[in-house]
Amino acid sequence: MTSSPPPPTFRTGKICYLEIPALDVQLSAAFYERVFGWNIRFRDTDRPSFDDTTGEVSGAWVLDRTPDPDPGILPYVMVADAAGAMEEVFAAGGQIVLPAGTYGGEVLGTFLDPAGNLLGIYQQPGLAEAETAKDVF
Repeated sequence: MTSSPPPPTFRTGKICYLEIPALDVQLSAAFYERVFGWNIRFRDTDRPSFDDTTGEVSGAWVLDRTPDPDPGILPYVMVADAAGAMEEVFAAGGQIVLPAGTYGGEVLGTFLDPAGNLLGIYQQPGLAEAETAKDVF
C-alpha cells in the first residue's frame, strides 16, 4: 500500500523548483513519469509541471531554454536501483552517458534525457530495502 507524501518542508535554502529545458514538453513529461514515477500536473498544457516522488521538489518543462548536455550544475535523481533505473532511462528514450557503477565509493551514473539534458542517477544505500519494507505494511 502506498500513501501520499507529506506536505513539503519549507526552509530557507531548500532547492524546491526546477525548470527543465525540453524540445517536446509532453515527451519529456512522459519520460520522467515513466523512469522516476514523478507526478505530472497540467499534463495537457504547453507547460506540464511535476512533483517528485517525495512532494519536496516541483518544476516544469520549458521550451524557452536550450537543453544542455554539459551543464555547470549536475542534478542527480535518487533511486533504489541505479542499474534498473538506467535500463528504464534507455527504454524510455534516454541515452546513457556514464553507465551505472561504483565511482568514488558511490553507485551512480549519468544520462541524457530526450531533450539532451545531462542528469545523474544516485543509488541511495538501503533505499531498496526501505521501500520494500514500506510496501509490505
